[in-house]
Amino acid sequence: MGKKLFKSRTNRVICGVCGGIGEYFNVDPTIIRLLVVLLGCTTTGIIIYLVAAVIMPEEP
Repeated sequence: MGKKLFKSRTNRVICGVCGGIGEYFNVDPTIIRLLVVLLGCTTTGIIIYLVAAVIMPEEP
């Protein structure tokens, strides 16, 4: 079975979205967080993060 995208329970700051994306792509979550902060300067970035926080399931 393939990998699935989940919010991280162990590597979270707010909702675990960046930690989950980092674990999925095998990238340091700090890099993902920096990208989210850069995108967060626009309204689109904030909306994308909020949608991901609602849609992504928690880690089993």
